[in-house]
Amino acid sequence: MYYRRHIFFCTNKREDGSPCCQNHDADHIRGYAKQQVKALGIAGPGGVRVNKSGCMDRCSEGPIAVVYPEGVWYTYSDLADIDEIVEEHLLAGRVVERLKI
Repeated sequence: MYYRRHIFFCTNKREDGSPCCQNHDADHIRGYAKQQVKALGIAGPGGVRVNKSGCMDRCSEGPIAVVYPEGVWYTYSDLADIDEIVEEHLLAGRVVERLKI
């Protein structure tokens, strides 16, 4: 496996004004997660990759991220939630149950 874990952040923007992840500043959140992963020294081959994705079709559940290979779907509301996902799941391998959808 090239990466131990891969996290994808939906960064889709719906032009019709309907719910979408970009309404929650998803690009900024993904960038923050990427910085945190690098700061912890777990970025890159053998570690963690932070990516953006298009719509993952779960718009009604708030902003969305999914971690593979576990296939765990998360929602988040602020940078503290991202810190928890990065430190607990991406670094330590523990699912953050309170953010799981």
